[in-house]
Amino acid sequence: MSATELSRPSHGARLERSLCGWGRISHSRARVSTPRTTEEVVDALTQSTGVIARGAGRSYGDAAQNEGGDVLDMTELNRVISIDRERGSITAQAGATIAQMMVSLAPHNLTLPVVPGTRHVTLAGAIASDIHGKNHHRDGGLARHVHALSLCTPTGDCREISPETDPALFYATLGGMGLTGVIVEATLGTEPLAAPWVLASTDRTDSLEQTLAVMSGEERHRYSVAWLDLLAEDSRLGRAVVSRADPWPTGRAAPPSGKTHATYPGSLSPRPWLEVPRGFPGALVRPSGLRAFNALRWRVARNEHERPLALSPYFFPLDALGAWNRLYGPGGFIQYQFVVPSGQDAQLVRCVQLLRKRRLPVYLAVLKRLGQKFGGPLSFPSEGWTLAADLPARAPGLMGVLDELDEIVAGCGGRVYLTKDVRLRREILTVMYPELNRFHAQRARVDPGGVLRSDLARRLGLCEAAP
Repeated sequence: MSATELSRPSHGARLERSLCGWGRISHSRARVSTPRTTEEVVDALTQSTGVIARGAGRSYGDAAQNEGGDVLDMTELNRVISIDRERGSITAQAGATIAQMMVSLAPHNLTLPVVPGTRHVTLAGAIASDIHGKNHHRDGGLARHVHALSLCTPTGDCREISPETDPALFYATLGGMGLTGVIVEATLGTEPLAAPWVLASTDRTDSLEQTLAVMSGEERHRYSVAWLDLLAEDSRLGRAVVSRADPWPTGRAAPPSGKTHATYPGSLSPRPWLEVPRGFPGALVRPSGLRAFNALRWRVARNEHERPLALSPYFFPLDALGAWNRLYGPGGFIQYQFVVPSGQDAQLVRCVQLLRKRRLPVYLAVLKRLGQKFGGPLSFPSEGWTLAADLPARAPGLMGVLDELDEIVAGCGGRVYLTKDVRLRREILTVMYPELNRFHAQRARVDPGGVLRSDLARRLGLCEAAP
């Protein structure tokens, strides 16, 4: 059951619920309450022996769950508080979504500088995960654009922090998985929005080698991403549709009517075009069918340049299909996302070949280049290649293969994305994230009793005292 399938309890009531991440696996039960003021958040933190905040439930793994403890559903704290056009900033509450903020910014001809692959992520969740988009190689992750935070901690205070006032705690919170405090409000930088379109270009490649060659060159575009076919056989493995885009140029005429098939900001409405029903039998989605679909998708892609495309379908293509995570059926899925450093192309190829050798069905795979690291000790993005692969959770031998992949990734200086994780071993975490001592030092300051905890934190030892 995802967060969107829960009935929200009124504040004061702590109703026991079964929670899971977007991958719909690793369910656990917790007492869920819904604060509507900062004071209620502080009360919950000081009265609980174990609590974690939760937003829209879009983390794929177990980061926003707390077996046997308390969970704060932050979605009622969702107001956009102010927009400062002169300073180019927006201030909003924790539960405001990417879509809400973009809708509020649109009349001011402004937008967010970084967005993830779904518009339904909440502001606090995006900060706690240090989300990145198709433009990380150029603009970094969300962390780079956060100006200030209002952070409530189990010590009973709610403090305003920024890079100037408390840099150590500020950066530990960026990508900190909600374990340094509960974000109740944040101020982000914005950027001008000349028009609600992008100029998109597409290149089709025939193999993984060619895909890497195309994407390894100097990237002149603002946005870049590749869809990979990891179900293709032999030399076709890793063939791709590489999509690049740039913002619509200031002063350029609007595209002809009908060319972009979406209005803005109306296209940011939470209502999808189609929704996968509850109880969808995952057996209907089989590797053979996906292999044929991938082949068709690759075949119909055309090499084209500067095609007008509306913002929403470019940035949030999967949002057109509501509850798409149900396609995997009751067994759910794992999205395994990792980054390997620049210059480690051979290790990326090795990971892809291992997935094929073990015959794991990778239903969706996305490849991007990331820019320089910025943020806290638990922030995921770092310079190199990042691959996100969706796999059915019940695929035979899956966990063993993911353990093998962990060893390859950690061995070359890479890491997995904790927001997507549901099964990483804690001994590998210390190799992938070598600055854990910095993180534990800040937790000792603001949460000496270890009140902030989640299923992910317990599994990986993140809510324990530093060794």
